[in-house]
Amino acid sequence: MSKVIGLSGNEAAAYAAKQSKVDVVAAYPITPQTIIVERFSEYVANGEVETEFICVESEHSAMSACIGASLAGARVFTATCSQGLALMHEMLYIASGLRLPIVMAVANRALSAPINIHCDHSDMMGSRDCGWIQVFCENVQEVYDWIIQAFKLSEDLNVLLPMAVNFDGFTISHAMEDIKVLEDEEVEAFLSTRKVKYKLDPNEPMTFGALMLPDYYFEAKRQQEEAMKKAYEKYIDVVKEYEKLSGRAYNYLHEFMLEDAEAAIICLGSTTGLVRQVAKKLRGEGKKVGVLKPWLFRPFPSKEVLKALENIKSLAVLDRAISFGAPFGPLCSDIMATFFSEGKIIPIFNVIYGLGGREITPKEIEEIFNLALKTAKRGKVEEKVKFIGVRE
Repeated sequence: MSKVIGLSGNEAAAYAAKQSKVDVVAAYPITPQTIIVERFSEYVANGEVETEFICVESEHSAMSACIGASLAGARVFTATCSQGLALMHEMLYIASGLRLPIVMAVANRALSAPINIHCDHSDMMGSRDCGWIQVFCENVQEVYDWIIQAFKLSEDLNVLLPMAVNFDGFTISHAMEDIKVLEDEEVEAFLSTRKVKYKLDPNEPMTFGALMLPDYYFEAKRQQEEAMKKAYEKYIDVVKEYEKLSGRAYNYLHEFMLEDAEAAIICLGSTTGLVRQVAKKLRGEGKKVGVLKPWLFRPFPSKEVLKALENIKSLAVLDRAISFGAPFGPLCSDIMATFFSEGKIIPIFNVIYGLGGREITPKEIEEIFNLALKTAKRGKVEEKVKFIGVRE
């Protein structure tokens, strides 16, 4: 039976990890993620959870400790963001290459330089091809729900991939909301204990991470890609099972007023709520607009995106990160490739917004919707990439 408690996004991540009965947490604090490991350390100090809490000297070491613990068969959790995630970059690939189901909360934050502690998606987008399953959360409830579901998906023996649960730094990490949490026994029944096929065991010595030159390396990478496809298939089983338990329905995407929409916006994370609010206002004025939010970002749900947007005449893709020198931002690049590969050609333009914590306003979103409607009537894009909210 669910109960309602007030938690911030960081506290929700820590609470979900506690209920998931993680064996090992490797901790290195970085703003705005710090509270996650602080709260978890309190759980350990108070005897509320039987977890080995490892304080390390850097994020690189945090992920290294997670890798070792996961190889030994432990259920493992950590958290980071921004420069911390960048410092982990080398180890992110080792975690996925060794097929280790580590779960990591990422309170998305801008990357230096200049130094900035506020939200954008540059950190995770810089590691989007590291072989991790990645979801983006819109609010605190989703942070709680996705941490629990992440263990279920990543630890599936047909998947065995690490998973990052992304949520906007400060906007979600420090925002307190009333959320519904499950009882400890319910989470325990949903996850059970981690099943391990191969692990470090002194009584049965095995080699992990051995040298692979041209003779076998390619095959190992191919297997990782196949594991991503398995994750894509298993994902829907996990969210349906969680829905039966919690009553909260997730899917690859969240669709809003798309059935008869002429123009739409697609974006990730907390911005989506504001975009939906503006869309609802414009609907009241007779403008046919809709909103699409992907929960799952890696593996990218191409088939579902095409289905959801099959009747759209124009699309604006909001990116909270720049892919420097590339034709489009990271999300827009995926959308463009998805549409082009299926021979579906509609006017699509990219909007870069919100870097370093600069929030997008309702008025700016309304301008984007109006531009998308105008583009739908015109049938072509005049400006492929727009920067909204920046002084130029």
